[in-house]
Amino acid sequence: MRSSSVQPGLTMSRRTLLAGLMASPMAFSAKAASATGALPTMVVTKDPNCGCCTGWVDHVRAEGFQVDVVETPEVNRLKARLGVPQALASCHTAEIGGYVIEGHVPAGAIKRLLAERPQAKGLAVPGMPAGSPGMEVEGMEPDTYEVVLFGPSGQRTYARFTGGREV
Repeated sequence: MRSSSVQPGLTMSRRTLLAGLMASPMAFSAKAASATGALPTMVVTKDPNCGCCTGWVDHVRAEGFQVDVVETPEVNRLKARLGVPQALASCHTAEIGGYVIEGHVPAGAIKRLLAERPQAKGLAVPGMPAGSPGMEVEGMEPDTYEVVLFGPSGQRTYARFTGGREV
């Protein structure tokens, strides 16, 4: 006879356990990463000819993110599939920890998003503000811009930055 560590009255089939684990792999990996302090891997989809996207990837890598880059001229199809509102669209789209990151979002805002885990689809920096990560131009004053949290319940300002610095 096998002994069981399950309390009497509490039963869980292997099928139930596996179904629960399969239902939330992204949430599980994000929680495991935050518990260990490691950042989940980011997948960035960008046009192969875009230099500012490469600059943004360099920025997030310098901030400790592991990044896999997918280059395709079909980035807009991904944006549509992921539900990025047209008004928030930029030149590249990233996926990390169950969230969408659209455009030149500073790494600090992404780290905060992953730590707070708000109910949302993701973050976006619409357009290409001067001085945002990947859009730095020597001798040019950086713009002040908003990082927008977006999802089924709408959009709101999540943070404000001047260049790569939160204000």
